[in-house]
Amino acid sequence: MGDARARTLYQYSIALSTRATHLTSNPSHREDLIAAARMALSSCLSETHLDLTIPGLKAKARGKVRDIYEGRDHFVLVTTDRMSAFDRVLASVPFKGQVLNETSIWWFNETCHMVPNAVVCAPDKNVIIAKKCSVFPVEFVVRGFVTGSTETSLWTVYNNGVRYYCGNPLPNGMVKNQRLPTNILTPTTKAADHDAPISPEEIVKLGLMTKEEYDEVSSKALSLFAYGQQVAFNHGLLLVDTKYEFGKYNDGTIMLIDEVHTPDSSRYWIANSYEERFSAGLEPENVDKEFLRLWFKDHCNPYDDEVLPSAPEELVCELAWRYIFLFETITNSKFEVPGQEVPIHDRISRNVSKALANL
Repeated sequence: MGDARARTLYQYSIALSTRATHLTSNPSHREDLIAAARMALSSCLSETHLDLTIPGLKAKARGKVRDIYEGRDHFVLVTTDRMSAFDRVLASVPFKGQVLNETSIWWFNETCHMVPNAVVCAPDKNVIIAKKCSVFPVEFVVRGFVTGSTETSLWTVYNNGVRYYCGNPLPNGMVKNQRLPTNILTPTTKAADHDAPISPEEIVKLGLMTKEEYDEVSSKALSLFAYGQQVAFNHGLLLVDTKYEFGKYNDGTIMLIDEVHTPDSSRYWIANSYEERFSAGLEPENVDKEFLRLWFKDHCNPYDDEVLPSAPEELVCELAWRYIFLFETITNSKFEVPGQEVPIHDRISRNVSKALANL
């Protein structure tokens, strides 16, 4: 099985508890939220069926995390609690959809002076209603560090000897988790089963975007990332890498869509411990889903195994806390645990129906 696979849940829990002391100055707040997450494990929002409850709304797509519906003039994006990695759904995490949605809304508001976005309104904790855009079939991944654990991560390909990646030359002699000399853009195709890296030249040659569109979007993506890095650093975090999606509205305007700088689309590290841990050859303190990715890699082959083990509840609740921690740290606001008076499906259906009627 190998040393990595021999790690026990106990060892994971101890490591997480030790690291968690650096993630909050209020341990009781963390304990309260983990307890709330544990209580909500059985009521996660794993799927939705708004097309069955709202007249005129059609199911358009079920993504790894979002359920997308199409109305007459708008898209309705419901962010669920599904957690994906390795191009598949691994678990459902309490409050995750709400955290992602509210984090995105905050960042959409913070960056609208830089790039127009498709958001019309957010009628529910888990929902964004957006303008209908023609989506570019490319994900714009921006990276500031050589890191990662998946097959397409920059560290994996770099460690395999690649020195020219998605149009970017990479210097020799770099080590895992090292900061890149400059931020780089590494686009991937948007595929249902597996995203694949692609160069700017291939994007244009295949007709996925015109050169003018690519140049505009790539410039916006790099600017958004640099801004996100500064905001994150001001809050004690390092924005390590992220991915953006863009679309074109019917008037020709290129808009930012989907999500922005969430712990699903981004990797975050604790800033004040990075240099010391990097110098010691230790993994950075992360505030994203990387530790759960590593658990699955240690206990199965998440790419090839047909059936995966269930993620331990302790780790799922820890992930719920980390997502909330990131939201509260970035936005400087307190996360509101959703009430249970109204079932979440009923709440979402009611709020979306009301919003669409008023648009």
